[in-house]
Amino acid sequence: MRRAVRLEGRRLTVGGTAVALEPGGRLLLVAVGKCATAAAAALREVLGGRLDGGIALDVDGAAAADLGPVVSLRGTHPLPSACNVAASRAIVELVGAATARDLVLCVVSGGGSTLLCLPPEGASPDAESAAVAALLRAGASIREINTIRKHTSLARGGQLAARAFPARVVSLVFSDVPGAPLDWVASGPTLPDATTVDDAARVLAHYGIGPDAAPGLVLVETPKARALFDGALVHLAVSNEVALGAMAGRAGALGYAATVVTATLDGEAREAGERVVRELRASPPGTARLYGGETTVTVRGRGTGGRNQEVALSALRRVGAGEIVLALASDGRDNGDAAGALADVPAREKAALHGLDPDACLADNDSGAFFERTGDRLLTGATGANVADLVVALKR
Repeated sequence: MRRAVRLEGRRLTVGGTAVALEPGGRLLLVAVGKCATAAAAALREVLGGRLDGGIALDVDGAAAADLGPVVSLRGTHPLPSACNVAASRAIVELVGAATARDLVLCVVSGGGSTLLCLPPEGASPDAESAAVAALLRAGASIREINTIRKHTSLARGGQLAARAFPARVVSLVFSDVPGAPLDWVASGPTLPDATTVDDAARVLAHYGIGPDAAPGLVLVETPKARALFDGALVHLAVSNEVALGAMAGRAGALGYAATVVTATLDGEAREAGERVVRELRASPPGTARLYGGETTVTVRGRGTGGRNQEVALSALRRVGAGEIVLALASDGRDNGDAAGALADVPAREKAALHGLDPDACLADNDSGAFFERTGDRLLTGATGANVADLVVALKR
């Protein structure tokens, strides 16, 4: 935030682009997602007394901070609840009262989709939760899931910018959707949406999600009038690529020959784990191979864990001496308390001592319990940031 935003008199510079603050106009801040509290605190330092108000909506357990005139709210994640609805309604009312002289500075980060839950009349957050849970079990992509999210809330898919009009909207985006346009981050609350209600209906139909699976789900169209977004400014503040670049620099300083393989790792987690080990095996000693992206898990079993622990468990079956694979969620939560897990030969040996069968646990999607028993989970706590998932593969 300190690198991206600068205030000089009545001129606000965001990502190198200057925006004039109108005399008598207000500067409002709306921060949403897993980075909301930390970003709002940093922006308060940058903007000082020029900041007139706002709302920071973060997930449960986010660190408290003195945000001055910005109200701190909490919502639930990964599934929405009534408190998310109340907070989203407060944000919509705040930006809806903005005038043409006002400027709304938005910070959009991962987790914002769930937080910005504002169902249309006659719907409830439970219906959205049921639909998203069914899509996750079926292995749907983040784009497919966010297509549904854009059309089940009055605060996503460009809705915040449309409600703020004619106020100017400037967005700072922390991207957790690697390789995707910025309108997919947090389901694009401040950007025009190219998908339609028909697209959302097709996603539901493709995965066989009907009224029985998500009772009471109501789809709404997103704002399509381009004039609502005229003059809007969007700046990519942080991304998976930025994280990978920093990691490569650190690996090089430690003496490794570092390669950023991809920032768009996707597909089934178990297949990704095997691919990472296969490519590491073919590399010379002293290699660091770095991956970013977001895999998926088609749930077939009843175990615990997340996609990163499943990547690690899959890699564990093939990893050799002197090879290490660490897969983690950058926000510190891989569908649970662990950020991810580490796979190497010692971890496999500990599994054998505990009588754990990696293949059986993988079949039951039970990577969480597996690595808890071996002691090879990565426990960071919430990091306050989210740039999707990261995989580090080292060969000593």
